[in-house]
Amino acid sequence: MNWEEIAGQEKLKSLLKDSIENKRVGHAQLFVGTDGYGTLPLALAFAKEVFKKENEHASSKVEHLNHLDLHLSFPVFKVNNSGLSSNYFDDFRDMIMANPYSSAEDWSRILESENKQLTIYADEIDELNHKFSLKSFEGGSKILIIWQADRMNDSASNKFLKFLEEPPKDTLIILIADNTDDMLPTILSRTQLVEIPRISDEDMEIFIHKSRKIPSEKIAEIVFQAQGNWNAAQKLMASEHSDAEFEELFVRWVREAFQVKKKPEFLKNIVFWGRNISLWNREKQKKFLDYCAEMFRLALLQNYGNTDLVYKKINSEGFKWDGFSKFIHGANIEAILEEISNADYHLERNANAKIVWTDLGIKLSRYIHKSP
Repeated sequence: MNWEEIAGQEKLKSLLKDSIENKRVGHAQLFVGTDGYGTLPLALAFAKEVFKKENEHASSKVEHLNHLDLHLSFPVFKVNNSGLSSNYFDDFRDMIMANPYSSAEDWSRILESENKQLTIYADEIDELNHKFSLKSFEGGSKILIIWQADRMNDSASNKFLKFLEEPPKDTLIILIADNTDDMLPTILSRTQLVEIPRISDEDMEIFIHKSRKIPSEKIAEIVFQAQGNWNAAQKLMASEHSDAEFEELFVRWVREAFQVKKKPEFLKNIVFWGRNISLWNREKQKKFLDYCAEMFRLALLQNYGNTDLVYKKINSEGFKWDGFSKFIHGANIEAILEEISNADYHLERNANAKIVWTDLGIKLSRYIHKSP
């Protein structure tokens, strides 16, 4: 990973480079922040810079995660009583090569482990002790990066503490965690904390311009929704093509919902609407739920006069956004969002999608007519 491939974080990049240049690198660093802010990309660029000072030719191997003195550890689930991350390294490498900003949720999805707890186990630490007892292949430093270090179980944490207190010679340890709530205080006290902030909106906009050719108004929308998270921004850009379809389906539901109050026979249209959506794969259904929730929130902001926060409106021909927004208010928004959240919960647990969407469509039709 090269520094210029990292979105924003210019001040932090400079600090990390200076610490290497001035030989002020602590033997144990703790990078804390959301994955989408760049915790792992920064750790990899930092590792490459350290190796570069020792062997510039060999340092380029970090870009493909095949430097023999760079060791990566990450949470997995046990198979046949084995909880070693090396069993899943090829999958992890593929994920990071495709997107170094990947999240724990992305990793869980790749492993198809939705119902399993991803953990760093004690036998992983035993394996690390063995690896770091060997001599360096390139003759310089050995670097350990532990991604999602806050997922160590108690046994692994206690074993790692001993490794941290007496690290092998010329070893640099970089821990990466979303937060430190579940980490041993004794581990925290022995690491140098590096807080990774969200990517600024200005830097996000610049990086999107470099990555894709997207209209300015769309970029503003992505920046607002991403909230400084480059992983989220990439997913928003990837899903851009589905917005038109989602908008059309949302508008169709709104129009049927308003008809139902006076003409109950329109209820069957909502049933057909739900059945069509239920044919999608689960991920697309969940994305549509997110879209619906966001449109209801924006309609609420529009209704209450916070138009500067309404970064997106529905512009389908004949759809009256301002008129629709007046029906979304404090008396029904909580119930609407709760129903959407419940639908997401049931889809996640493989409930019958036809029933979930039919139930949601009918319930939301009732809430939208609720008086302020």
